[in-house]
Amino acid sequence: MIIKPKVRGFICINAHPQGCAAHVQEQIDYIKDKGPIAGAAKNVLVIGCSTGYGLASRITAAFGGGANTLGVCFEKPPTEKRTASAGYYNTAAFEVAAKEAGLYAETINGDAFSHECKDKAIAMLKEQMGKVDLVVYSLASPRRQDPDSGELFTSVLKPINEGYTAKNLNTDTLKIGDVTVEPANEDEIAQTVKVMGGEDWELWIDALQKADLLADNCKTVSYTYLGEKLTWPIYGHATIGKAKEDLDRASAAINEKLACLGGDAHVSVLKALVTQSSSAIPIMPLYISLLYKVMKEEGTHEGCIEQLYRLFTEGLYTDSPRLDDTNRYRMDNLELLPEIQAKVEELWPQVTEENLMQISDYKGYNEDFLRLFGFGFDGVDYEADTSPLVEADFK
Repeated sequence: MIIKPKVRGFICINAHPQGCAAHVQEQIDYIKDKGPIAGAAKNVLVIGCSTGYGLASRITAAFGGGANTLGVCFEKPPTEKRTASAGYYNTAAFEVAAKEAGLYAETINGDAFSHECKDKAIAMLKEQMGKVDLVVYSLASPRRQDPDSGELFTSVLKPINEGYTAKNLNTDTLKIGDVTVEPANEDEIAQTVKVMGGEDWELWIDALQKADLLADNCKTVSYTYLGEKLTWPIYGHATIGKAKEDLDRASAAINEKLACLGGDAHVSVLKALVTQSSSAIPIMPLYISLLYKVMKEEGTHEGCIEQLYRLFTEGLYTDSPRLDDTNRYRMDNLELLPEIQAKVEELWPQVTEENLMQISDYKGYNEDFLRLFGFGFDGVDYEADTSPLVEADFK
């Protein structure tokens, strides 16, 4: 079949296998060019390993630290008539590259929230990899089924106490207009915390510790985004903000549990980027388009792989990590520079449908969005008849 992007709202419903492989290789090449990361973990578990920051974490661990990696993801395989999800192709390409480099690389394709998935990971670690030096928790899901009760919880992106109205870019129509979001009720807040908070991160660490699979001096990290003034209505004073508070709570609780091993837990605050998650959040496509414009002009723009390299070298594996007063790694420091934020805030009221392409970097935003699904890479023939079938030995 000829595979062209099929975009529906904030998601692309297909992916290009060769394009996804090119995306993975591009990130591998970046890390290899940087050279070995001193002191990096050798056995790494990445929960949410197939796209965005999770994929970049696995690539950095493997090709920067020489780590064996076990990944966990939940991705759709291909059929003869339909492509796989991008994460499936990404993970298949990563496994090939890692194994060619002589590294252990296996992947569990299943529901990371379930006891069954945790049990499978524990069995594989015991049989094949051994104790883990680093656990990366990078799961992004709109829903979570409680592994004990079976109850299904759904997150919402809403403010708390009162609604808010803000400028928004419709990426389907490129129309700019106000979007109004009504406030969440108590049940919606609780469900969002259940999905996006730190409970499942804790359950993973508890299961690994009970199985004696955490090495001495092990580390664990979970990812978040905080933003600044323009994004506070949706990230700070909102349901996501409550979930982020719970993530900080979980980090502190895990730190106590790991004290006996000399281990530590941190939340890492990363910069705003085009991901499958951020594309769905009101305000963010326009904010990111403006941010890209400003940071590229300043020469400080970074993608997922650049952020993760800095997390490993300026956070996880350095004697002087960049921490805030809540014990979070701060890799969003360049985004939050006062001069960067001031320029974005200055552009915010000026941007219109007529000047969108000039005043923002929506072109770059859209290119990055399509790249998530394997489209727009040099050297890939997008006119060629391409089989969607790619073999992968996921567990």
